[in-house]
Amino acid sequence: MAREDKLKLGTFVYTFGFHPAAWRHPASDVNGANDFSHLLNVAKLSEAAKFDFMFLADSPAAGVGDPDALARSPTKMNRFEPLSLLSALSVSTEKLGLVATVSTSYYEPFNVARLFASIDHLSGGRVCWNVVTSDHDETGYNFNREGLDPHALRYERGNEFVDVVFGLWDSFEDGALLLDRENGVYYDKTKHHTLNHKGKHFQVRGPLNIARSPQGRPVIAQAGGSEPGMDMAARTAEVVFSLASNIDRNRAFYQNVKGRMPAYGRDPNDLKIMPGVVINVAETEAEAKAKVEFLIDKLHPDVGRLMLSEFLEADLRGVPLDKPFPMDRLPDAPKGSRALFDELVDFVKKGRTVGELIRHYAEKHTGNGMTGTPKQIADFMEEWFESRACDGFILMFPTLPSSLTDFTELVLPELRRRGLFRDEYEGPTLRENLGLSMPDNRFTVARTKAGG
Repeated sequence: MAREDKLKLGTFVYTFGFHPAAWRHPASDVNGANDFSHLLNVAKLSEAAKFDFMFLADSPAAGVGDPDALARSPTKMNRFEPLSLLSALSVSTEKLGLVATVSTSYYEPFNVARLFASIDHLSGGRVCWNVVTSDHDETGYNFNREGLDPHALRYERGNEFVDVVFGLWDSFEDGALLLDRENGVYYDKTKHHTLNHKGKHFQVRGPLNIARSPQGRPVIAQAGGSEPGMDMAARTAEVVFSLASNIDRNRAFYQNVKGRMPAYGRDPNDLKIMPGVVINVAETEAEAKAKVEFLIDKLHPDVGRLMLSEFLEADLRGVPLDKPFPMDRLPDAPKGSRALFDELVDFVKKGRTVGELIRHYAEKHTGNGMTGTPKQIADFMEEWFESRACDGFILMFPTLPSSLTDFTELVLPELRRRGLFRDEYEGPTLRENLGLSMPDNRFTVARTKAGG
């Protein structure tokens, strides 16, 4: 049965593009990391295409590892703090959703609630918080810790963190602002609430000192394929990012996460599963593959080793490129994404060399790459969407803005011809455009149940 809804699409943003050699591409803006006009251009192109949102990936730390490799890989080494950038983009765009990553491990709930509520007002209801617990040791060293807290503890803290933020966002009910000049009453004190949260990890009195968000509360995004991650997503998330490497595996993930939602009193339609996919598109397959080969040629082996070391948590410095991957260097379990770790382990267990693995990363980015013609790209997206392996995609363009332009000029017309993607935005807020319901305010619900 054909779906009645349409694909959701978002632009994944590393400054120069998703490929680690993107900054070396002649079409890139080599000064773009600190140039607002470059990122505003990416936002404007995404908005003109009617994409749902622009997603700013982030980590609150510079990269660590081989200094020679880091000197060749600027993505983590020089970039804007995401909420500052979102604030600027919020008043420079009109309909595009704005997503930023903020870790529950290194903020306080009140800060996050206030920051995102403020940006949601600035943008007219278009902001989304990508909730992460962080998954690299280097982040902890900047926040009074010796590396990462244990995985279970990070998720325990993260769940309580989100609960507190949700409670703070409910501080003001809808209609609380009376703005009654004649009688001198600015807000209805019966519709302004103190949270008084006292939990294992946080004590937060509240209330939040900003009115209810234009979309009830900012949209919540999350990534993570572990059991705690999937359960947290089913309970709290409205957008989930996954790894688009295998349609059957992603369909099972889709059913798993959405199948958990009724237990939390949630409608599965209020969660959009959006795998990340690297797109290389051109009029012919040969031209598309040539784009891939160009970037592979620009990727220095030291950078490839560094990227794989981060994902696999294995020191690969000095490992010969023409030898099989040293399996004894793999950990028993990942600290970060389980799905991503499993994909790479499956690849290296086939006896592939380190050089082949680097090329695999460069070409397909751990298996989630799609290279081909507009029809082939559209066929891929339609199959995943119609078979309910996803609700849309995070488009991880190898280079920005050139790969984004290629997609909008070549693939979007085909998707629209098939009736798979919108011609115009459905509304002014991100929640409306994603087809998400407005969240209830807990205090309004309690008042209604009490007959008040």
